[in-house]
Amino acid sequence: MADRTTVIVGGGPAAHRLVDALVARDTQRRHAIVLIAEEPHRPYDRVQLSKRLADTTVDLTLEPASHWDHESVELRTGEAVLAIDRASRTVTTSAGAVVAYDDLVLATGSSAPVPDIPGSHAARVYRTIADVDALVDEIAVLSSRLGRAPRVAVAGGGLLGLEAAGGVASLGAEAVIIHSGGWLMSAQLDEGAGQALGRLIAARGIDLHLGTRPREVVLADTGEVTAVRCADGRTVPADVVVFAIGIRARDELARDAGLATAERGGVIVDEACRTSDPAVWAIGEVAAIDGRTVGLVAPANAMAETVADRLLGGSATFTTIDDATKLKLSGVDVASFGDAFAREPGALEIVYADPARGLYQKLVVSDDAKTLLGGVFVGDAAPYAGLRPLLGRQLDSEPATYLSAAGAEPPAGASLPDDALICSCNNVTAGSVREAVGEGCHDLGELKACTRAGTQCGSCVPLVKKLLETELISAGATVSRALCEHFDLSRQELFESVRVLGLTSWEETVGRLGRGRGCDICKPAVGSILASQHGEYPLDGGRGPLQDTNDRALANMQKDGTYSVVPRIPGGEITPQKLAVIARVAEEYGLYTKITGGQRIDLFGARLEQLPEIWRQLVDAGFESGQAYGKALRNVKSCVGSTWCRYGAQDSVAMAVDLELRYRGLRAPHKFKFGVSGCARECAEARSKDVGVIATEKGWNLYVGGNGGFQPAHAQLLASELDDETLVRYIDRYLMYYIRTADRLQRTARWMEELDGGLDHVRDVVVNDSLGLGAELEAAMAKHIDSYEDEWAATLRDPERLRRFRSFVNAPGTPDPSIARVVERGQPRPASERERAEGAVLVAGATLPVRGREEGR
Repeated sequence: MADRTTVIVGGGPAAHRLVDALVARDTQRRHAIVLIAEEPHRPYDRVQLSKRLADTTVDLTLEPASHWDHESVELRTGEAVLAIDRASRTVTTSAGAVVAYDDLVLATGSSAPVPDIPGSHAARVYRTIADVDALVDEIAVLSSRLGRAPRVAVAGGGLLGLEAAGGVASLGAEAVIIHSGGWLMSAQLDEGAGQALGRLIAARGIDLHLGTRPREVVLADTGEVTAVRCADGRTVPADVVVFAIGIRARDELARDAGLATAERGGVIVDEACRTSDPAVWAIGEVAAIDGRTVGLVAPANAMAETVADRLLGGSATFTTIDDATKLKLSGVDVASFGDAFAREPGALEIVYADPARGLYQKLVVSDDAKTLLGGVFVGDAAPYAGLRPLLGRQLDSEPATYLSAAGAEPPAGASLPDDALICSCNNVTAGSVREAVGEGCHDLGELKACTRAGTQCGSCVPLVKKLLETELISAGATVSRALCEHFDLSRQELFESVRVLGLTSWEETVGRLGRGRGCDICKPAVGSILASQHGEYPLDGGRGPLQDTNDRALANMQKDGTYSVVPRIPGGEITPQKLAVIARVAEEYGLYTKITGGQRIDLFGARLEQLPEIWRQLVDAGFESGQAYGKALRNVKSCVGSTWCRYGAQDSVAMAVDLELRYRGLRAPHKFKFGVSGCARECAEARSKDVGVIATEKGWNLYVGGNGGFQPAHAQLLASELDDETLVRYIDRYLMYYIRTADRLQRTARWMEELDGGLDHVRDVVVNDSLGLGAELEAAMAKHIDSYEDEWAATLRDPERLRRFRSFVNAPGTPDPSIARVVERGQPRPASERERAEGAVLVAGATLPVRGREEGR
């Protein structure tokens, strides 16, 4: 029989954590718990609202959810608390119920404020599931009614605003951000980081209006939104306005009940999270510590744990606020922690910045450059998970070596002290993780359940996994190589299982070998495995949703949301006639042209719906896809070889052409490139390629495992003085062995490094056929060659496949005339409609015939 009743008002993450802690600790069941939530849902994860925006069927319910069926817990959803009677210790709800309490915990969270400006009643906010679902519905309705992409203006350039803008853009809307600061996320990022983030956001096609704020939501006579008028006088067209300008503590219940509140909002609490009434507590975003409220998960969870301990007779205190943040916007990596603005006296800033790439990494350290004080990462936040636990500690090496943009690796799990905080959301240390592993949690899922690490925002999961593997290896245990939580097999094991079982679809694969609906890790991996083995059109048979964005469009998405077109030019060899076709297409569609480092011509700036029109002209001229979008062969670079060069020992051009045509379209764990040099002078830079071929007077030398990127590697000599037939046979074996055994997204260099025996092992398998796989690997390659079909040619033949290349479902037949193009460094503007109608465009002073628009379809 319960001795006391604790009533919790609010159904957010803080309330969920408090119930979880009380149920876990109150083994005598002396406390009855009543949670009253005004939303109709069980407590859910507001941090993941962006997932709901992308898919309204996503269930955000916080786990564990079993507490709501516990005998000592009563959950009342869809019911608001209207008043608190402190004298009688009761609360009155919207359902007319009067609920008595011994202890009352306010976890009412916060609301999304909307400024009191003309027309603001017609605006939306981004705060709850209902807000998100309504926004999705409105965008869908407007798309259908307007016949174009709706224009959504998001007021606020902080975390919520960026997530909202990114989410509506992914739904096909035209998003703009209006932000009062001089740069995005100005509360968390310094100017350099904010400017880098701005470039990344703008590259996604989201317009930015900085240094101003909305002054009026302009409405038509019908009451519909038409624009936002800003304080600086500019007018931003809009069909929907969303305010995401911060949060406001929902302290109205506390104020009405006479509890002390902070000047800027929030219920004043002490270090035990107790309010001015000893029987009333406050946690989460409504609680004001030292007059300050915080809208982050980690401090909310820490407050909940503190109150749970106090209610059960403990003496825990809430002392610190971890204000580390990580942006949850797909494709944009942003994180900050600690003293990100270097406010500490004498603090030093170590910065790596590449504005053109939207890359910015900064560490803040003490004046002796030894103690880590904070950090900011934009464009590449890989070091964040490993560095945040080292906050306030001395670094083992020079600070710059921790910046991945400079080629560094994140700190290893073994280097973290036991008291280093791994998961700030749930206050889990490295020692706690190690202890759980020692007690038998040998699976990532088990470890997350045992420790709670990685169960909230998820940013620490890579580090938790690294710690798990490090501990298992040190204990002599077998380390799980599971691809993800949906497949217990490694990529290598999955590849072999798919091959042996003859599986041909995602449904078959997950049904036989996995579980669940899959994720961003396993879906592309399975798609790549199926493509490698069967060579079928990658978007048919349900394989389309498995692919990455680029593969789905059969083109590379660029930073402005347009696509690049890269025709294959085997060995860099091309005829004048084909060059003229490329020039004609570039002129007609106003595409920026660039000679790549791989001897190809990139055409940038094509819209999604233009891709089929462009490719029809290129395919008719004899071009095929250059696979620049796929994890596949990109190109084979060559010098002119013995055909023209007086130093050439072999015909490098002919060999490069043969190799590129042989391996085109071959899907692999990662992209790979070739180089063929006609002599030792290495003009084709063959030793920086995954497969490098260098001519000698006696034949060909074969190098493998080279590549560029953040960690460049020189290729290593596998075999020398090979004839043409032997060279090709060895390359067949090498590539197929790599495809079968490498991990997902693993380059050839890293793959060889991790193989037991490294280069010697690869040489034994490829040259000496030590595993007896030579014939099998060659047969697998022959199957790929025989089944190869150009993906764009196949697309153009099928009207159903062409349906994918529409900007949105109700896309009109002609482009929006209001869209303006930006011309780069004198590159040609799009041909005018008059010129197209006349059937000709001007290319380098010559008039060339142009295929008419209808004929080009």
